[in-house]
Amino acid sequence: MLKRAGSADVSVGQRLQTNAVAKFVLWGTYCDNALERRTPYREEHLAGLKAQKASGVLITLGPTAGSTHVFGLYEAESREQVETLVRGDIYWTRGIWTEVSVYPWIDAIPLG
Repeated sequence: MLKRAGSADVSVGQRLQTNAVAKFVLWGTYCDNALERRTPYREEHLAGLKAQKASGVLITLGPTAGSTHVFGLYEAESREQVETLVRGDIYWTRGIWTEVSVYPWIDAIPLG
């Protein structure tokens, strides 16, 4: 779990015991007044997400209705890789996301 400054900075997770790409779920919260506060950073945030998607690491990411929570799916080599991407996102560095957790995910019924 990643928390804002002032909270315990906890980088969760051990590297998966495989070299295969794994799936991860991201779940987090937005700050109060997120829709207004994100405005100056939105284009940079979206450009970063597009680059992650183009590289194949990001499957999808977006807010819940009301922009109180963020949800995302990633395919990455490790939880640490996803957490590094989160720490580099302008929404994290500017406090738009207030807390983010990344969990390994088992796709019980894969598409295709």
